[in-house]
Amino acid sequence: MQHDVVVLALLTAAGWGASDPLAKSGMRHGGTPFQVSLTVVLVSLAMYWSALLIRGSNVLAIPGWVLGLFVLTGLGATALARVLSYTGVQRVGASISSATLNTRPVWATLFAVVFLGEVVTLQGVLGIVVVVVGLVMVAFSGGGDISGWNLRDLIFPLAAALTFAAGNVARRYAFTASEVSSLEGVAINEAAGLVGLLAYLLFRHGRDIGGFLVAPRRAYAYFVGCGVLSALSLLALFEALSRGTVVVVDPLSSPTSLFAILFTFLFLREVETVTKKLIGGAVLVVTGVVLITGPQVLTL
Repeated sequence: MQHDVVVLALLTAAGWGASDPLAKSGMRHGGTPFQVSLTVVLVSLAMYWSALLIRGSNVLAIPGWVLGLFVLTGLGATALARVLSYTGVQRVGASISSATLNTRPVWATLFAVVFLGEVVTLQGVLGIVVVVVGLVMVAFSGGGDISGWNLRDLIFPLAAALTFAAGNVARRYAFTASEVSSLEGVAINEAAGLVGLLAYLLFRHGRDIGGFLVAPRRAYAYFVGCGVLSALSLLALFEALSRGTVVVVDPLSSPTSLFAILFTFLFLREVETVTKKLIGGAVLVVTGVVLITGPQVLTL
């Protein structure tokens, strides 16, 4: 394993942390969680498939079971998880939603140990406990831009965290058992994600798709920016998973809350409240991540 695995994972966290406030801004200007989810997938697809065409990759040569696995992760960890994630941003705010998503390394570590046979140390277990304590602090921080939000609203980012975690474990398995590249994997993943989102739209709104997608141009401008950052972040995550274990990559890519807090403070100061308790909870989350990954990172 190389140090570039750590860099790629941290770049993933930074990109996603920066994209959350953009998503929130777009929704405050009249957009919806589904619109940002769809925009992110479309922008990602345009970037990934353009890159594949330039490289001359032959996706049809990929084994069928690998294609199927990335299709499943696209439907779940892209379509479903993104809708849940952006709904969480809308319900509880960018900082709190992003921090709650940081439960992902807890679930990913458990899934990786059970299904991939990866090893987590006693220090890693302590890190998981610290992460949970930090998230409890975040949940009761009183931060965010929506007053009076209910704890049950956290189910949306928490469910997204579970789905993202399962997707990362499945992706790691595909990379270890085949020769598929990270770009090919992420392109298939996003194509399936688009199919899932469109199927959901047709199921919920039938022929009234045009009206459902109507939003102010300013909202879509924010969503496109969010899509570019998300596309780069997801590609970095896939590349990291193709090189390193889930118990290292997933926790290192999870502290998006600190980046979300930073960008929220810089660009959403007038509408987002970042409390000391929220910052303290986010610091605890990152401390837990360091504990989880410390032994593995030191051996890189």
